[in-house]
Amino acid sequence: MNAVDRGSPWIRRFHPPAVRPGTALPVLVVLPHAGGSASFYFPFSRDLAAHAEVLTVQYPGRQERFGEPIPDTIAGLADGVERALEPWRGRPLVLFGHSMGAMVAYELARRLEAAGETPRGLIVSGRRSPLITREEGDLHAQDDDTLLARVHSLSGTDPALLADPDFRALILPALRSDYRAVETWRHVPGAPLRTPVSVLGGESDPRASVAEAMAWRDVAGAGFGFRGFPGGHFYLVEQHAAVVRAVAEDLSGFTAG
Repeated sequence: MNAVDRGSPWIRRFHPPAVRPGTALPVLVVLPHAGGSASFYFPFSRDLAAHAEVLTVQYPGRQERFGEPIPDTIAGLADGVERALEPWRGRPLVLFGHSMGAMVAYELARRLEAAGETPRGLIVSGRRSPLITREEGDLHAQDDDTLLARVHSLSGTDPALLADPDFRALILPALRSDYRAVETWRHVPGAPLRTPVSVLGGESDPRASVAEAMAWRDVAGAGFGFRGFPGGHFYLVEQHAAVVRAVAEDLSGFTAG
């Protein structure tokens, strides 16, 4: 199932929730990484459908949304997702974001808290604490080959695929816009989250060390946990089964009682 749910092109629900009689499942909102699309998280939707209604975000500018204007700020992406989630407001929401998606999820959690609808939980993956300032660089302003070389170094994407002109034309606009969003984002100080925070990370991630991931503790005012996994920035692919178990445990813990 690849449905645009409840009228918003931002939301994909690949698998209907496995609802058991008398059971109200939480809503898991999955926010992709820079250059990523909803379909990348299809396996997570499939394997978590027994634990939540899984909504996978499709940012503009990729796949069937190719050619749409792409927000080039984290705030713009968070605002778009917040509007798209209107039909699910009042449900127990849990946010999951990997890499850039973790930044979007954090800003989304802050917006929902400000609106009086605190999420049940925030799961961030592959991203250092928003309180850690590090020069992001200007990859978004570099030539195509330099930008794609970074993608290859982090995810191991086949160089032959990255060299294909048609593939490059499909991914470069969204990728460049996403990197601009990441590289120009600045944290606005505020109160710690009222949303419990769970952090997942690759123990060899060059973009977020274990210590930098643990520093999310400093923005978590209502509970914090950390799990490390073997692997680098895209550890969640090789460690898929273990990550699914961890997210399922978090869903259960966040929504208990």
